Amino acid sequence: MELALYAPGLGYYAGGSAKFGAAGDFITAPEMTPLFGRTLAQTGLRVLQETGGDILELGAGSGRLALDLLRELETRQALPMQYQILEVSPDLQARQRALFETEAPHLLERLVWLDRLPASFTGLILANEVLDAMPVHLVRWLSGEVFERGVIDQAGEFAWQDTLLLDGPLHQAASTIEPGLDYLSEINLAAPAWINSLAQRLERGVILCIDYGFPRGEYFHPQRDSGTLRVHYRHHSLDDPFYLPGLCDLTAHVDFSAVANAAAKSGLQLLGYTSQANYLLNAGLLDLMMEMSPMSTDYLRAAATVQKLLQPSEMGELFKAIAFGRGVTQNLHGFEQGDRRGAL
Repeated sequence: MELALYAPGLGYYAGGSAKFGAAGDFITAPEMTPLFGRTLAQTGLRVLQETGGDILELGAGSGRLALDLLRELETRQALPMQYQILEVSPDLQARQRALFETEAPHLLERLVWLDRLPASFTGLILANEVLDAMPVHLVRWLSGEVFERGVIDQAGEFAWQDTLLLDGPLHQAASTIEPGLDYLSEINLAAPAWINSLAQRLERGVILCIDYGFPRGEYFHPQRDSGTLRVHYRHHSLDDPFYLPGLCDLTAHVDFSAVANAAAKSGLQLLGYTSQANYLLNAGLLDLMMEMSPMSTDYLRAAATVQKLLQPSEMGELFKAIAFGRGVTQNLHGFEQGDRRGAL
């Protein structure tokens, strides 16, 4: 999965094809409406006011979230000194720069592209649909034993092969889960390490992650016995991860309990966990809509998109928002109502 996504020159995120929007393979919330980025800016505003820090976005995609968020902060005279972007894809980094050169060249001086995490950071760290793009291990629980499902070459074609796990970090993580007699799912060992790396660098501020997934009790539900690994290609969701490797997005849902446990072990405070719908409503999405003329075509277009962001049958329930912090108030803007931390 790591090779298919990130191999230099060949991986999905290392290649030059369009990923986002109508011409790509999927559409993220920032691509759907500027209201998403503007709403996140309301949380960012509070964090920046309290910490006096900057913003760091991890995996900025097309750059649309950064653009909308900075524009909103600009209108409120609250621009950070720096908007740092950690982007592993040279192609996406070029697209992000081109977007700002076209739509907001005066904000380019605020942008700083990184090739690694900074040694220390104060402010807001954003990760929108980052965790789902991390490589996962496929694990099969069968009759009391644990197997890792790997990939082999079989007559010139990719095929699966299960290998018995007896020790190591993956076995330790899998041994804490008892989903059923014959059960296939994923374990993301990269996510806890990622959270720990962020925790080591965060001096004061907030880490805000928005992604699709479940708490552990739902992630390993008996009816989800085939896992969540999926392929996205030209706006179709497929089950075969061997389909056009390097040209398709591979993704798995997030185990938010594992992320929260890693954050706690790293000394971070869990500031909030709720559905995307609750977070956006708490953070003032509807207030921003009220600033628009209800008779305008922009308002009608925005209303249709907002329904997708909020409705339980669309993105409102499947996507979650989770926030961790150090040295900031517990009452983080965006999590005032609909608290679900108990589910973790």
